[in-house]
Amino acid sequence: MKYIEFGIGNRWMLRTETEWSDGTETEEKGIVPPLKFHSLYIRIWIRKTVWIIDSREGFKRSRKMRNAFKIIIGVSSY
Repeated sequence: MKYIEFGIGNRWMLRTETEWSDGTETEEKGIVPPLKFHSLYIRIWIRKTVWIIDSREGFKRSRKMRNAFKIIIGVSSY
């Protein structure tokens, strides 16, 4: 799965994060093709709470172990 994200809080304003089948992740600056649209999402992370509004999965709220501040608009892709 690939995640193309734009916003504040990540290393780059526009980045692609790729999750591999073995559980590892890589992060690259910009948009890395190929892309096959899966869903659109907005992620807001304040301190240890993360709110996600996803076009396929709806609203989700989760807790993380570390504090952060992020406001991200993203596209998930296969």
